[in-house]
Amino acid sequence: MYLENIVFDAVDPRRLGTFWQDLLGAELLTDSPEGFETRLSIPGGPDLDLCFQPVPDPPADPVRLHLDVLSGPARDAVVAEALRLGARHLDIGQGNVPWVVLGDPESNAFCVMDDRTAHRDTGPIAAIPIDSADPERDARFWAWLTGWTDAGAAAPRTLRHPSLRGPLLEFCEEPAPKSELKNRMHLDVRLEAADDPDEVAAGIGARGGRELRPDWGDIPWRVYQDPSGNEFCVLPAP
Repeated sequence: MYLENIVFDAVDPRRLGTFWQDLLGAELLTDSPEGFETRLSIPGGPDLDLCFQPVPDPPADPVRLHLDVLSGPARDAVVAEALRLGARHLDIGQGNVPWVVLGDPESNAFCVMDDRTAHRDTGPIAAIPIDSADPERDARFWAWLTGWTDAGAAAPRTLRHPSLRGPLLEFCEEPAPKSELKNRMHLDVRLEAADDPDEVAAGIGARGGRELRPDWGDIPWRVYQDPSGNEFCVLPAP
């Protein structure tokens, strides 16, 4: 199994997808009524696809998963470019911090980060922070699910692709428990040919996750929650 997608719910997938594609320098994969997809390739590391799926109404949930954008010494220039592309400044109670919090065109919060040694070789996404009720437990869960390994960075627990390239996956203490609302952003994991879907489902359950059975019609993937309630999908092998 491997981490393949970062998925956004979007009222206007093309507008939101184009914003992120331009900000990150990603490559267009799909632009259709079913959604917008763009690929971020990390030299020597993973490929991550950003997928923007249509929803009828703006998401109302608190942001439990977000992106930290790399900037380094050029932080102000990255902020200016994000604002030019359609972002806006956002106050989420961050106070006096060395990074800048912005909202994308659909008000998904993201951070333009300060210069950090831990962000070396990440590519344009420095980190993917996730709210967690138990960072130790959830890091073990996602390490098993993705094959990513301990990175020992500043968050309570942090994983990274085995190449040590690409973004950090950071597990942060949640400010509040997960609500019943579906997260506006989630991750997708892709099975490989040798993976048995039912064995994977059993492994998810044994490690504290659970399968959901939403009424979305006939879909080729399976939907789960991690032990802290964050949704993710397991996609069939190519």
